[in-house]
Amino acid sequence: MESKLNEIKEKAIEEISKLDDISSLEDFRVRYLGKKGELTLILREMGKLTKEERPIIGNLANQVRSFIEGLIKEKGNYLNEKELKERLEEEAIDVTMPSKRNKRGNKHPLTKTIDEIKEIFIGMGYEVAQGPEIETNYYNFDALNIPRNHPARDTQDTFYINDDFVLRTATSPVQIRIMENKKPPIKIISPGKVYRADEVDATHSPIFHQVEGLVVDKNVTMGDLIGTIEVFAKKLFGENTKIRLRPHYFPFTEPSAEFDVSCWNCGGTGCKTCKDEGFIEILGAGMVHPNVLKICGIDPNEYSGFAFGLGVERTTMGRYNIDDIRLFYENDIRFLEQF
Repeated sequence: MESKLNEIKEKAIEEISKLDDISSLEDFRVRYLGKKGELTLILREMGKLTKEERPIIGNLANQVRSFIEGLIKEKGNYLNEKELKERLEEEAIDVTMPSKRNKRGNKHPLTKTIDEIKEIFIGMGYEVAQGPEIETNYYNFDALNIPRNHPARDTQDTFYINDDFVLRTATSPVQIRIMENKKPPIKIISPGKVYRADEVDATHSPIFHQVEGLVVDKNVTMGDLIGTIEVFAKKLFGENTKIRLRPHYFPFTEPSAEFDVSCWNCGGTGCKTCKDEGFIEILGAGMVHPNVLKICGIDPNEYSGFAFGLGVERTTMGRYNIDDIRLFYENDIRFLEQF
């Protein structure tokens, strides 16, 4: 048995010298010192020895075990250091190499326009209000004085989730929610996405953006509305911009009008952009209908107000001379890099 222990020792020395990674070292440890290892199997035969031989062989076995454990520890330290050195060499960074420049993105043209509009109205004392994009029929239609037989409520124009809920067709419901929960004076704009069942083409999209505004206070007049839109138009389109009102009809305002601005391309002389009219429509507006004020719990005999709404896509297309609304949503980097 003494010779077997010496053989195991010599064999272990020879094998461990050939190991070159940590995983093979672990296999080596199990093979020699594990529950079924060579040294363990030898020790299980101790019962066959005489009383005189047992302490001698036991002492020798412990020496061999300690020796092999020392070999494993020494080899482990060597292999760990070797692996670390190799990893550092592989992962070394050459600080003299040119750096990779990350491409810096720009704001989407629609976002730029919305931000500019918000900045203009915030400068005039307006607050920005938000609301849900999934709305009830009440907030999207009823509270805005839109009767049940109105074409806007037809399934061909509106995305219905069920009989009670729709994807909002305008950001006007935000105005109702604000008037229900806040006493005048009220002065807000409500930018956001809206949805209508339009076929996709160069000028129509089922998803687009609006910015609507609302002012409610005592003694608010149509003159206040006209002055507000004029200031806004000059800020957004240039100081030489002129505005024009045309009578119109909206269920939620009375009187109502559509506002045009002098063409940003020709200055009002007439061109292809404005179809030789000299003016381009930008928004609809009017005085808040008394019925809408009543529905929201505001006394129309004491308060009055005006509301307006403009399409962000149309405005952006005009300002940047873009002829296809689909370009905004295709995420073509060549298009977006122009802004």
